Amino acid sequence: MPIPTAFRGRLRVPAIAAPMFLVSGPELVIATCKAGVAGSFPALNARPAAQLDQWLGEIDAALAAHRAEHPDAACAPYGVNLILHPTNKRLDEDLALLVKHRVPFVITSLGHPGEVVKAVHGYGGLVFSDVVHAYHAKKAAAAGVDGIIAVCGGAGGHAGTQSMVSLIREIRSFWDGVLIAAGSISDGAAIRAAEVLGADFAYMGTRFIATREALAQPEYKQMLVDCGAADIVYTDAISGTNANFMWPSLEKAGFERAQLAAGHGKGKIHDMSDEARAWRDVWSAGHGVASIHDVPAVADLVDRLAAEYRAACALPPSAALAG
Repeated sequence: MPIPTAFRGRLRVPAIAAPMFLVSGPELVIATCKAGVAGSFPALNARPAAQLDQWLGEIDAALAAHRAEHPDAACAPYGVNLILHPTNKRLDEDLALLVKHRVPFVITSLGHPGEVVKAVHGYGGLVFSDVVHAYHAKKAAAAGVDGIIAVCGGAGGHAGTQSMVSLIREIRSFWDGVLIAAGSISDGAAIRAAEVLGADFAYMGTRFIATREALAQPEYKQMLVDCGAADIVYTDAISGTNANFMWPSLEKAGFERAQLAAGHGKGKIHDMSDEARAWRDVWSAGHGVASIHDVPAVADLVDRLAAEYRAACALPPSAALAG
């Protein structure tokens, strides 16, 4: 699939920094875009709703100034995530603000994207829809989205369980639009691996939590450095929907690991005031923690990702091949 014009020639690596609840804010988005990785944030991170207008104006102004000062540098587009579930009472108001600011790309989650597609296409923007199954990918395609985000096993947050190798290949068998791979991508080699599977972009969340510009608490960032893949627990106990969290934060919140298997944790959320508090106190991460060993500035991280990506692209053929 040809890369959309909004992205063409504007990235240093083919990657998008995923929108992370309570973690992604204007500083992180601006830093990633300036560094050459597409930035994004959830609309619901702007609280109250009026703050969303302010954040969008701040991002627009900062990126316009950067492009004017550095016309030859890569400056990536940014996007905003909309939750389409009926419980999101801000949806119409937030969508109107995205249209007002002509946000380059909009990421939809937990609902049918049809109305968002109409609104965003009306000003020439792009719509990417995240899915965990090929079934949902087909529904998103039928709704007219421009891209599909395959949230594979091992991703942070509300991840699926299907492996990236399987899900990317399955979706690519019927979808020739933009395909974005999410799940355990923390370095440049993994970005390249996603491309080889058939994805156009990698979707990186956990790796960007462990950066100086992320809104996460310092203890959260340090836990990402300290934890490994074995410390990631997949459970529905926090929000009623399965997601990946770091065990030390679950333990600190009073959970018992034996009770956190999928399907056995429902109801614990009712001991907390709301989901925002739950995600604030219990910290999400994906299996990509296995490759996270520091908390750099975004610019330094993207320099590293670009070098790793170039090295992976230059790997020679296997010595095991005949001829």
